[in-house]
Amino acid sequence: MKPLILITNDDGVNAKGIRTLTEIAAEFGDVVVMAPVMNASGKSHSLTSERPLRVTDIKKTPELSIHACDGTPVDCVKLAVEFFCPRRPNLILAGINHGSNSSINVLYSGTMGAVIEGTAIGINAVGFSLLNHNPEADFSGCIPSVRHIIGKVLENGLPSEVSLNVNIPRLPADEIKGIRICHEAKARWLDSFVQRTDPLGRPYWWLTGKFDCENPPEGSDEWALAQGYVSVVPVCPDFTHYESINKLNSLAL
Repeated sequence: MKPLILITNDDGVNAKGIRTLTEIAAEFGDVVVMAPVMNASGKSHSLTSERPLRVTDIKKTPELSIHACDGTPVDCVKLAVEFFCPRRPNLILAGINHGSNSSINVLYSGTMGAVIEGTAIGINAVGFSLLNHNPEADFSGCIPSVRHIIGKVLENGLPSEVSLNVNIPRLPADEIKGIRICHEAKARWLDSFVQRTDPLGRPYWWLTGKFDCENPPEGSDEWALAQGYVSVVPVCPDFTHYESINKLNSLAL
């Protein structure tokens, strides 16, 4: 029996990146796509609890079914695994995201929220992102790396409770130097808000910000991307900082 691959994203079901990922995944097995109706970027691990979810079927064949959900990427994973997959998926993929999910961005990413949800329910999961926010971005440079990583994960699996955050530089395939296993760079967003007034005289605020990551060290994802490598960061749902447990116990908190 061919592998079953579940695909989602946070850019929306009609995004160019998810179409590219679906085409690649179809080379390896049967595919179920369940993605948000509209852009759900920045939703992180949020889910919908205050209203019912609606799903629209876009395509249904034995090899490929595509569905649009009016919820978050995590909603998509939960709903698809329980109701729309004919059997338990062998692999969950998210992306290909339009824009970076490296370093601190993993905390905000709906793409990676879906990936971590997959890991939490015991399914191997990988998130893919291209460092290009353009809705019409050229994803051709991603294809060899994405194909290679999907094949390796299907063949070998992943360590228990570990998923992959894969970011791909904005380069032609023949200019990408290779794949590096990395750690997250220490980075932050210097957030600020622009305050304006709407036509009715009411104030509103629009989030802006500047990404701050100076001199990322060798071995980090930001360093690898700047050098022309695909960065692969293993991530897990467990946020515990184990090294601090004994120290905090000694403080008698």
